[in-house]
Amino acid sequence: MRNRLLYLSRYLPWLVLLLGLDAMSTLLLWLSDAEDFGILVPLILLGTVLLFLVTVLVLIGVEQKRKNAFRIFLNNPDLINEENLIRAVCASERESVRLLGTVLRNKELASRRARAAAEDYEEYVEAWAHETKTPLSLLTMVLDNQGDEIPAPAAFKLEYVRSRLQEYISQILYYARLKSGRKDYLFEYVDLNDCIREVLEDYSLLLKEKNFKITEQVPELSVFTDRRGIEFLIGQIVSNSVKYCSVMSHESAAPGDPEKQESAGRQKQPELKISLEQSETDDVLHICDNGIGVKECDLPYIFEKGFTGDSADAGKKAKATGMGLYLSKKMADDLNLGLEARSEYENGFEMSIRFPRIRE
Repeated sequence: MRNRLLYLSRYLPWLVLLLGLDAMSTLLLWLSDAEDFGILVPLILLGTVLLFLVTVLVLIGVEQKRKNAFRIFLNNPDLINEENLIRAVCASERESVRLLGTVLRNKELASRRARAAAEDYEEYVEAWAHETKTPLSLLTMVLDNQGDEIPAPAAFKLEYVRSRLQEYISQILYYARLKSGRKDYLFEYVDLNDCIREVLEDYSLLLKEKNFKITEQVPELSVFTDRRGIEFLIGQIVSNSVKYCSVMSHESAAPGDPEKQESAGRQKQPELKISLEQSETDDVLHICDNGIGVKECDLPYIFEKGFTGDSADAGKKAKATGMGLYLSKKMADDLNLGLEARSEYENGFEMSIRFPRIRE
């Protein structure tokens, strides 16, 4: 009803024009001193109004039919819907409809091909990542079972390579998972401390290699989330701290090199502090380090894809992909968690994960 009133308001100028013509006709009849003047004038006005209403209703019906045909055509621009729309429009618009139909069908075909190519690429990446796990598992088995037979420096390097490969494979798998239209999250109550300990164990070699001091002050707490997702999120934050706490560990100072040993002695030991802040509405997990931090101008962009900033030295920046914090933010959004960053350049970097309280 409301739409019909809107349509009617569009044709009101025509009613005014017709009533103006009726007024002129009435004036002429009055000037000609026509008989039955009092009867003819109301009949003229009534006929004009009825003719206007009938014409407008017919036009409204035609316009609604055209609009429905056009809406159906846009949703599915096949040849059948195109012919239906052509019959609903005037002759001057038919060529434009045919051209529009051709363009829309070509666009839809290109879109389907692009979706199919993206799905094939996604399946290939996932298959590649899973296939890569086989030699990685073999390397892990060799290090576990025959580690004593391998020289200690070589074993340490192999274990380091295995840890980095495991991280990169996890990144690419979660990247594919985040971009996929199919989500397989399992939301349940998980022990936050178990998740933190699992992550620290996975990164234990890297933390040891950098001589990190770990401080964990998290009380017993269960959070409602996806276990794999939150472990990946915490892992990316820990990995980021390891990369950008550019401090020389005690082991990295070469024996017999006084300059390096003196430099190592002057540098502070890298630290990783994990704490929990609780309130009535949410629980906030803070993970902070004492590394180089992020410049204030870079802080708003750290979650953007591929952004590496200029806080790290040239060697570290060349190795950085800018994907870790980007994936972290995407994962936090998927899990409906808040993710915030705070930093003061050359005075550390802090990431906070905000868990909303869920009522059972």
